[in-house]
Amino acid sequence: MKILVTGGAGFIGSAVVRHIINNTQDSVINVDKLTYAGNLESLSSIESNERYVFEQVDICDRAELDRVFAQCNPDAVMHLAAESHVDRSITGPADFIQTNIVGTYTLLEATRAYWNTLSEDAKKAFRFHHISTDEVYGDLPHPDDIEGGTEPSANKPLPLFTESTSYEPSSPYSASKASSDHLVRAWLRTYGLPTIVTNCSNNYGPYHFPEKLIPLVILNALEGKPLPIYGKGDQIRDWLYVEDHARALYKVVTEGVVGETYNIGGHNEKQNLEVVQTICSILDSLVPKEAQYKEQITYVTDRPGHDRRYAIDSSKMQRELGWTPVETFETGLKKTIQWYLTNQEWCQHVQDGSYQRERLGVESLTTKEEV
Repeated sequence: MKILVTGGAGFIGSAVVRHIINNTQDSVINVDKLTYAGNLESLSSIESNERYVFEQVDICDRAELDRVFAQCNPDAVMHLAAESHVDRSITGPADFIQTNIVGTYTLLEATRAYWNTLSEDAKKAFRFHHISTDEVYGDLPHPDDIEGGTEPSANKPLPLFTESTSYEPSSPYSASKASSDHLVRAWLRTYGLPTIVTNCSNNYGPYHFPEKLIPLVILNALEGKPLPIYGKGDQIRDWLYVEDHARALYKVVTEGVVGETYNIGGHNEKQNLEVVQTICSILDSLVPKEAQYKEQITYVTDRPGHDRRYAIDSSKMQRELGWTPVETFETGLKKTIQWYLTNQEWCQHVQDGSYQRERLGVESLTTKEEV
């Protein structure tokens, strides 16, 4: 197969590209605008492979997309290009509307025009795989919401996001991704374009831009900076190691059923505070210093509209496509921390003076002191 991957220089996209080149005989056309979060250094290990091609193209540029489709003749599209940081979406929602909604529309139309030129057999074999997030579902009941604040019993577990969960996005980011999901499904229903949607939980792992919680905490800890915890740090996320996600996405694009949605989760529900404390504990053993890293933890005003709990039911992926995550949170986190310890040069290059791990999305907080 020839697979066109949008956003292939980003965090999840680069993991997908590396997985395809290193573990299959398929070819990849990487289409990426190279915004702040896209970095070709994340693909240095495969950039000279004859099955890999890079095109610096904005997915909002229809003419350039048409050129790439005509030149490369892909058999499938894996659409990962997106603005993805909630705090940035609070600061500047326009970029999220443009990339996530207008960009997805433009890509769908370019794909449809190309798909209509294919033979009937090629049309049937073609796939448009849209990669989305669990944040489109809003949030779930938290253990503290239960009367008395007790943990759920074995007989009455807390609910999980399923493929049929209603959409209730809370942030400009999740609203823009929800919009793109709806566009993708509409292009199947209206035009017959063979689409598939996946919704994943929080990813972590190597090559993650340090605006997100885990890489930010690792780098701040090593530099002796505060480790910011929003609110009480009791927000719960389901954590998915990025290479497990890449395997799942390849399964979906090659074996998934047109029109289906697949939820992809790591089976690792953790409170944010617990995540930060675990990072501190691992660093205490790997890079010990006089004081413990947890002493750098600082509590700050919570994010506006912060969802309290996400948790994915990925049983459909296991049942229908035979996928389960390989990494536990503990094994994946140790690999991640070790990677950042040995790749400080990459961390410096991707920040490149444009972002110094300052807090974003504070416009709706009332005073400067609150951040």
